Amino acid sequence: MTFRILHRYLGFFLAGIMMIYAVSGITLIFRNTDTFKQEVQKEITVEAGLTEETLGRALRIRDLKVIDNDGTMLVFEQGAYNPETGEAKFTAKELPGWLDKITHLHKATTNDPLYYFNMFFGASLFFFAVSAFFMFVPKSPMFKKGLWFTLGGIVLAIIMLMV
Repeated sequence: MTFRILHRYLGFFLAGIMMIYAVSGITLIFRNTDTFKQEVQKEITVEAGLTEETLGRALRIRDLKVIDNDGTMLVFEQGAYNPETGEAKFTAKELPGWLDKITHLHKATTNDPLYYFNMFFGASLFFFAVSAFFMFVPKSPMFKKGLWFTLGGIVLAIIMLMV
């Protein structure tokens, strides 16, 4: 099998995966904002007697700030927590289910079985990029022009990393 054939069929195979990664990558750019997120009402029970700092970690709310503490309830911007029972009612902002799943795919680490898929995808993209150079005869004008575009891409990436 030649590089051209492998490149063609791997390209078709990866097209759908690349579209999913593109959507999740764009979504992750906005991860520090509420873009794409929906409000979800939550009622959960955590450990009783938590402090402001430990409550934020338990509820997975960054920079949780208690607004009022009357001894029976800790009130914070997103909701309230009963330190006696450990019951918390609050509003969270989350990505819709399908979008959360594909961003999880994008962020998978070595602790996640999706790690193997990400390794395959990364290796495939690397092969895809390298095999593109075997699509044309090295002395052809198309190949030489391709090398200039490749150099342009490398230079742009370096500039973006320095900014």
